[in-house]
Amino acid sequence: MLLKRICWVFSIILLAAVSAHAEPTIEEGKSLFGANCAACHNKNMKDDLTGPALAGVEDRWADFPREDLYKWIRNSQAMVSEGHPRAVELWNTWKPTLMNNFPGLTDEQIESIILYINNPAPPRPPDEKPEGATSGGGGNNMWMFGALALVLALLAFALMRIIDNLRNITRVQRGDAPINRTLAQVLSTKGAVAFMVFALTLIFGYKTVDNATNMGRQQSYQPDQPIAFSHQIHAGVNKIDCQYCHDSARRSKHSLIPGTNTCMNCHSAVKKGTITGTSEITKIFASIGFDPITGQYIPDYENWSEKQIEDLYKKWIGQEYMSANSLSAMNETGRSLVQAEWEGVVKALKNDSNGKIQGPIEWVRVHNLPDHVYFNHAQHVSIGQVECQKCHGPVEEMEVVYQYSTLGMGWCINCHRETDVKFQDNEYYKQYERYHQELKDGKRANVKVADIGGLECQKCHY
Repeated sequence: MLLKRICWVFSIILLAAVSAHAEPTIEEGKSLFGANCAACHNKNMKDDLTGPALAGVEDRWADFPREDLYKWIRNSQAMVSEGHPRAVELWNTWKPTLMNNFPGLTDEQIESIILYINNPAPPRPPDEKPEGATSGGGGNNMWMFGALALVLALLAFALMRIIDNLRNITRVQRGDAPINRTLAQVLSTKGAVAFMVFALTLIFGYKTVDNATNMGRQQSYQPDQPIAFSHQIHAGVNKIDCQYCHDSARRSKHSLIPGTNTCMNCHSAVKKGTITGTSEITKIFASIGFDPITGQYIPDYENWSEKQIEDLYKKWIGQEYMSANSLSAMNETGRSLVQAEWEGVVKALKNDSNGKIQGPIEWVRVHNLPDHVYFNHAQHVSIGQVECQKCHGPVEEMEVVYQYSTLGMGWCINCHRETDVKFQDNEYYKQYERYHQELKDGKRANVKVADIGGLECQKCHY
């Protein structure tokens, strides 16, 4: 027993010694980086995350002994306490974020990590598509699965017939009469039943996963809005820039619905629609308290009764349709038209949540991402200089706006793989000096969003 224990201890020491003197490798470095570093340092080695980008770490420590870099990785705060100039510089840049200590890493393991940092992935041939990439459209693959199922079913049936023939040959050699089973008998065998159960389970599982993936997707969703606002007229015919109304898209995470004050910048002068007349624009006036007859905002409008509001806007609607100064001068048909328009105003503005006509217009949201997804409009619009139509489609042609794109994860990833980053005259991307130089030298034709970290999980799911 003692001899066995001695051998066991000796083998452990021997393995540790072999491990300590093993040659550094990129494969080991990748594994060690994932286990120890990836939580805080960007895997593309070029962009900062919780900690700094690690590309070029050797150069930044070149003025100091190699052992200092090892000591920094094993216990950074100890070096800061000792006053090491490089350690203090890093601490002043990144404090109060503390770097984890890794006292168990050997010199060779650290060298393996550095090897991986310098060579995080082998270069991909220019024409090779990344794994998992699809064309922009995606398409429906159900026909392919159906054809595959049919081929497998025919193959299974052929195998059953071959097995029957082989069995009959054996029976004849034994002097027994062959058995010829009908198609119904073949399909009722245990093997056939098991195959059909397996196929149904496979199809059911695929459809379950497919439906779960599409849960919450609302491509082509086109809800009715309280006001018949036409993007075709505003953005198409009148060429109003998207960011005039959705101003927050260039400076905020969200592209907010414009306030009624934004509408009034134009509609204090444009009081009648070319197609809808007063029926829709009156809703704007009634929500904010603008008197279209006098061209003035109504003082203390929030305290007006519904009867006061009704009298004012019925008078305005009556002037539009009948060129009359009072409802009493209209005939029955005219009064019916005015009443119908007024009921439209009430239906659009008064609901269970506010209980009155005055107040913000409650538009119905069309585009909505899940809560676990982070998306920043300003980053795409102002920095990435992405056109609104890239995601929202030809809004300037939509009478009633609808969700144009899937807004699914695969759709976003494919866009990041295929879209060129607009480096030219863009101050935000000055930090990517290597890419700028490669573009200048002709070594690189473009830079994709994926090249600057656009495929990292934590960019959208943090």
